[in-house]
Amino acid sequence: MFGFRRRRRARLRAQPFPADWIALIEQYVPCYRLLSPDEQKELQGDIAVFLDEKRFEGCGGLEITDTIRVTIAAQACLLLLHRDHDDYPGLRSILVYPHHYFAPTRQAGPGGTVVSAEQARLGESWPRGAVVLAWDAVQGGARDPHDGRNLVLHEFAHQLDQENYRADGVPLLPRTSMFVPWARILGREYETLVAEVNQESRTDIDPYAATNPAEFFAVVTEYFFERPVELEAAHPELYDALRQFYQQDPARRWRERGGG
Repeated sequence: MFGFRRRRRARLRAQPFPADWIALIEQYVPCYRLLSPDEQKELQGDIAVFLDEKRFEGCGGLEITDTIRVTIAAQACLLLLHRDHDDYPGLRSILVYPHHYFAPTRQAGPGGTVVSAEQARLGESWPRGAVVLAWDAVQGGARDPHDGRNLVLHEFAHQLDQENYRADGVPLLPRTSMFVPWARILGREYETLVAEVNQESRTDIDPYAATNPAEFFAVVTEYFFERPVELEAAHPELYDALRQFYQQDPARRWRERGGG
């Protein structure tokens, strides 16, 4: 079974990548132009596998097009570049709404009561099965590669975090020797951000990252790929921990190819 899957994926990666897909990526995912030719080729192979294995479903009346599929796949697969990975093994479906949607929530009320309500959302990642995205937010995040906000990178960072069946900001690291420094560095950075938010201080990382360690990892992933030069300058140890995990150096890439 596993041998068959490897051979099928190898065939998909070896096939010519459609020119119209490349045009879509260049239009809607501008950071693609910063990749080297070898990186672009590797990313194309991962995209081909992703689109073959994952099901896209339009919600709220949205019709799924190649623009939607390729734009989302390209950003999701950017997190896999250079890494030994299994193409988001727990993911089956990507549910795409045209804009924000409402999801039911249950919150603790006074006296031990439970209050049911609906919460507006732009996206979410389920531990096994699906990622949910708002297409207008996907477009906005892809259009500006400098703002540090990218919904697809955020939700798919959650997918990586959840591969060990926990959402705790500690994904499956490539080497066991990385776990102790990862916990030390990200734990310290997270606690510092929480303290700054509690003191209502100005922060250089989105305060939403102080929600919990899982959100911290997802938010700093956005910064790592979209504001790498600033992240490296202000948080060098955090940047280096992410560089080792993702096996990419976006700050160097941006400086060398005109992105920073």
